[in-house]
Amino acid sequence: MRKPDGKVVLLGDVNVGKTSLLQRYMERRFPDTVSTVGGAFYLKQWRSFTISLWDTAGVALPVRRCCGARAAMLRVSSVLQLKDGREQFHGLGSMYCRGAAAIILTYDVTQPQSLLELGDRFLGLTDTASKDCLFAIVGSKVDLTQEGAVQSQERGEGGPGREGGGSGSPLVPRQVWPEDAVALYKKILNYKMLDEKDVPAAEQMCFETSAKTGHNVDLLFETLFDLMVPMILRQRAEGPPQTVDVTSYRPPKRTRAGCCA
Repeated sequence: MRKPDGKVVLLGDVNVGKTSLLQRYMERRFPDTVSTVGGAFYLKQWRSFTISLWDTAGVALPVRRCCGARAAMLRVSSVLQLKDGREQFHGLGSMYCRGAAAIILTYDVTQPQSLLELGDRFLGLTDTASKDCLFAIVGSKVDLTQEGAVQSQERGEGGPGREGGGSGSPLVPRQVWPEDAVALYKKILNYKMLDEKDVPAAEQMCFETSAKTGHNVDLLFETLFDLMVPMILRQRAEGPPQTVDVTSYRPPKRTRAGCCA
């Protein structure tokens, strides 16, 4: 089985909408969701490349599931400890991020704490990602704000695929602004000791999205995919494609060793 050419991981606090973003992009719908513990990934065919999209523990999984013809989804059981209503990853987050080519750090534009958590709790989990890893800062649920609702109506968004959404959701004040996301992006560059001129600009890597209406969801993923292509090609040039042959495994023979072995 050939390994995916690239890996994208979504990180963020519980209920920020990570799973809804993935399902809007992969399944073209906005599902009813319930909170659960676990993880999932999709496989996305992008041009001639296969990219795995990883959701992380504590995601909201759909009440009704219907994977698209091209989507492969795997539920991964995770052992989590809930403390003060927040997820404690016990190292699973860094496992998910291992070798990632891109990480989507997700927050809720109506919950300022969800942005702070990205820098305080989630940034350290990215230490196992690829050295060339791309970072996107993504605000979700922009449709819940007065500003976002008006803009959505002007764009005519939110037609097919809006399940369980409707237009009757109460609007709430925006609590996080684009400049706050840009500040976090620059904090990440400082943490990773990266020069701004060597990476994509903050304006290119900070998004505000709505899984309900689909606003900027395609733009988010396809921007990352386009930026990942040179990385994938460079990795291919450095060595042959890696494969996993599950039929060739043989358990090691047990031998009796002396005390000096």
